[in-house]
Amino acid sequence: MQSPQRYIAHLDLDSFFVSVKVLNNPQLKGKPIIVGGSKDRGVVSTCSYEARKFGVHSAMPMKKAMELCPDAILVHGTRGEYSRFSRWVTDIIAAKAPLFEKASIDEFYVDLTGMDKFFDPYQWTIDLRAEIIDKTQLPISFGLATNKMVAKIATDMAKPNGYLFVRPGMEQAFLASLPVNKFSGVGDVTHKVLNEMGIKTIGDILGIPLTILEKKLGKWGVDLYNKARGIHNGQVNNYHEAKSISTESTFEENTSDMNFLLKELVRMTERVGFELRREEKLTGCVAVKIRYANFETTTKQATINFTFSDDELIVAAMQLFHQLYKSEKPVRLLGVRLSEISSHSLQGSLFDSPEKKVNLYKAIDDVKNKYGRGALKRARS
Repeated sequence: MQSPQRYIAHLDLDSFFVSVKVLNNPQLKGKPIIVGGSKDRGVVSTCSYEARKFGVHSAMPMKKAMELCPDAILVHGTRGEYSRFSRWVTDIIAAKAPLFEKASIDEFYVDLTGMDKFFDPYQWTIDLRAEIIDKTQLPISFGLATNKMVAKIATDMAKPNGYLFVRPGMEQAFLASLPVNKFSGVGDVTHKVLNEMGIKTIGDILGIPLTILEKKLGKWGVDLYNKARGIHNGQVNNYHEAKSISTESTFEENTSDMNFLLKELVRMTERVGFELRREEKLTGCVAVKIRYANFETTTKQATINFTFSDDELIVAAMQLFHQLYKSEKPVRLLGVRLSEISSHSLQGSLFDSPEKKVNLYKAIDDVKNKYGRGALKRARS
């Protein structure tokens, strides 16, 4: 029996953080905008296409960015607004897509495999994009292809605010003329090695025997050999089955000691926060679970602005606990769960006081990774 034709759409909100800023302040439209921290020590989180023309890009030191584009307008992140728009777009996709993955706060994959029996996947994705733009006023690009890798590259080629369909069987031809560092994972070192081998475009890989690529680059050489031929087997992971991060503690003795319970709550929230950052994720939902001595179990959750910060997670967990807890009733079990998990890459640097907060958590987590999770903890826990 013949396998159904694969169709994977990759949708990416163009300069998402800048676009949200422009929606909130239309006077910024068409101007060079940089989103990030302070001019002296900050890092560029993202920037408008007008700023990119001057060579500004994400992760660039702000001081360098302002030298390249001295007339740029510097704005700071507003996490609440980003979270709201991200959820809005997610809801639109969820209402239409048979299967989708939220790869990050502003990036989605939709699996339309086999759907060509019922509708045209290309027109369907065009219509979905139009609905997102109409309802949110945010620019969004998409690429449609037979796998995630080609679809993502197609989206990149379609930007800004466009779309591109790489038809089945045309993957190799589409990739051939592109520079080899279009593939994710080809950093400066690998790029230099490939250039020394005479490989400048993806098409150049096609002329190199697999044995040579493997000898030079190991498993990565095999990966490149397949990618150059448009072969990629990554699956779209159903967003509704997205991983949550949780921890629970069953006490040896039932307790109604409020001080003890709050210490435990802080300790557990720190634990899941550490796991969240270790996986380079953000969370948009916190839940607290309480089981009493009579085994009555109650759970309450709250949607929050996307974060990886312990101090914000602890505040949310504390509020939920106080809403749930029945005064003086002995507790048998306490739990904390994070859901709506999303990748953050540099998005975490959009937080208030970004340099201090990001660097602080990096330092804390480095100590925990080296000496164990209990090496550093808050006084309250």
